[in-house]
Amino acid sequence: MYRIGLGYDIHKLTTGRELIIGGVKITHEKGLLGHSDADVLIHAIIDAMLGALALADIGTLFPDTDKKFKDIDSTVLLEKVYRKISEKGWQIGNIDSNIIAQEPKMMPYIPKMKKVLCKILEIQPEELSIKAKTNENLDAVGEKLAIEAHAVVMLKR
Repeated sequence: MYRIGLGYDIHKLTTGRELIIGGVKITHEKGLLGHSDADVLIHAIIDAMLGALALADIGTLFPDTDKKFKDIDSTVLLEKVYRKISEKGWQIGNIDSNIIAQEPKMMPYIPKMKKVLCKILEIQPEELSIKAKTNENLDAVGEKLAIEAHAVVMLKR
């Protein structure tokens, strides 16, 4: 049996924050604004995993009104959701994802992102696709005001 989920996230770029995407610190003068570390890729993957099983979304499970999630490392949230999925008898078949950022360039960081995420999710590198895109200078992402991510997850039993 298979289930597919779709996830999306976007966060505004701001000064005074570290930029963390896919569990990796990225060198940049701005970071993403959010209650947690605002890791758009992990948040999109979490929502895709939850969506595949028709469970609550990331904001319901880890609300930004709860102080215990303030500045939390999103890899911790990913581990919690992965355990929830596993306890229900599901495992990841594959993940396809996009990071959309005008800058900084994501390609140099993707191998490390894959290493971090594959370890947490107990999958092989060939089961995780992370692609880097720009928005061709269009909209908030293209104007370097935000970064977004999309993810599709296939779960198998």
